Amino acid sequence: MKFGIRLIEYLGQSSELLQLAVKAEAAGADSVWFPHDTFMRNTWVLTGAAATLTRRVQLGGVGINPYTTDPCEIATYAATLDELSGGRCLLGLGMHTDKMVQWTGRDTSDHLIAIREATRLVRELLRGEVARGDGRLFPWTGQCYLRFKPLRPDVPIYISPFGRALRQLAGEIGDGAQPMITPPASAATMTRDIERGIRDAGRERSKFVISGCAWLSLSSDASSAAETMKSMVSYFGPYLEDEALACVGLRRSDFDAIKERIDAGDYAGARSLVTADMLRLGIVGNPREVIRQVEALTAAGIDEVDFGGSLGPDPHLAIDLLGREVIPYFRC
Repeated sequence: MKFGIRLIEYLGQSSELLQLAVKAEAAGADSVWFPHDTFMRNTWVLTGAAATLTRRVQLGGVGINPYTTDPCEIATYAATLDELSGGRCLLGLGMHTDKMVQWTGRDTSDHLIAIREATRLVRELLRGEVARGDGRLFPWTGQCYLRFKPLRPDVPIYISPFGRALRQLAGEIGDGAQPMITPPASAATMTRDIERGIRDAGRERSKFVISGCAWLSLSSDASSAAETMKSMVSYFGPYLEDEALACVGLRRSDFDAIKERIDAGDYAGARSLVTADMLRLGIVGNPREVIRQVEALTAAGIDEVDFGGSLGPDPHLAIDLLGREVIPYFRC
C-alpha cells in the first residue's frame, strides 16, 4: 500500500498548505496532491512551490479539468512541474464532479469525450509530437507542439473519475485512477468499474495504480476525530454519488436538510444534523482504527490511499501520527 496526502484549501492559507506538504514528505508519504477545484487556490502555483521545498515526494493536482484549463495548458504545466521537481510530477486529469465546472456556465455533458481527447493530446505533447487536432472538441492546427523538451515523455496521468462510465474510461486510458472512496465501503465498487476498463482495453492490471481518495480525520482521541469529520460530511456530502452512498445505506436526499443549512450559512446547524451513518463516509478514529480501515481498502483492490479532508482536529498532528504509526505499519 502506498500513501498520498491530499491538501484541500480549507486547511489554511497557501503557506500553511506548503508547510503540511513538507511535513507529509517527512512522514513518509509517497505523494502530495492539491485538488484543482474551481474558484479555489491555484493548484499549479502550490505544486510549483512545493517542488522547491521537497526533495523526494511526488507532486500533483487532482481533477484538472479540460474545460476551465485547456489541454495545451495542462501539458505545459505537467512538463514544467516535472522539470522543476526533477521528475516528480503526477498529473491528475478529470473531474470528481461536474457541478463546480457548471458554475462557469459550461456544458459538461460531453465530459467523457473531453477527458479522452485531452488525455491523448497531453500525451502527444509530452512525447514531443505535433498534437493531432482531429478530435471532436479540440480542432488544433499543425502548430500545436511544445517549444521545449520535457524532462520525461511519460509523466503518469491519473484520471479523476465520477460515475461508472468515467471510471471505466479511467481504466482504459489512464496510468492510474483517483476515484473518490467516500464512503470507504464503496472502494470495491470503484475498483470493479476501473478494472473492467483495464480488462476491456487489454491492459495489465499490475501496471495500473488505483489511488483511492478518502476523507481522513485522525487523532489519538477518536471522539474528537469524529467531531472534526462532521464539517467535511456536512459540506461535501450533498455532492456525492447515490451509488456510493448506498454502500452505507444513504441517499443524496438524506442530505437535503443539511444542504439547506449550508446554503443559509448555518454551518454549525448543518454539522448538528450529521448522523453516525454519515460519519462512515470517511476514515475516522485513532491510529489503530485507521489502520483497520486501510486494511479493508487493500482487500478491496486499492493500491494507494490518498488521505484528504480535514486530516484531523490538528492536521499537523494527524500527519505526525500517520508517519509514526499508520504508514510504518504497512511498510513492515
